[in-house]
Amino acid sequence: MLTDKSKEEIRRIRGEYPDPDSALLPALYLAQKDYGGWLPEEAIDAVAEIMELAPARVGAMASFYTLFQRQPVGRHVIYVCTNVACSLLGAEHLLEYLGHKLGVEPGETSADGRFTLVEVECLGSCGTAPMMQVDEHYFENLTEEKIDRILAELA
Repeated sequence: MLTDKSKEEIRRIRGEYPDPDSALLPALYLAQKDYGGWLPEEAIDAVAEIMELAPARVGAMASFYTLFQRQPVGRHVIYVCTNVACSLLGAEHLLEYLGHKLGVEPGETSADGRFTLVEVECLGSCGTAPMMQVDEHYFENLTEEKIDRILAELA
């Protein structure tokens, strides 16, 4: 459920823009945090009501961006960039490595509910490729050893 604090913040953000679409991304981000890392229909409807937009419009926006999840996720979400720069430096191998370590394929959550692995097109850190984002933190210049340390710290 959206907290009262998030509802108030969404209203404040909405008031900063003449077009509610301009405030939709931060509104969805707040809702996703309140709903444990994903956006069920209830969250879409709540944001749509506050933003005075059609739920279909809000849902379309949430479905377009890969950093919004429409299904339940693990406690940590790992986004692995496989765009050109990351790909040239071994991102696909690292994605497979992570999948093997976690026992999942991209788009799946580990059996213990701790990790969801997501392949994404670009995270905007091409100069430090290959890279991944875990929750809200970037990890760059990845190697298998760095991935092992990151996963150990999350344990």
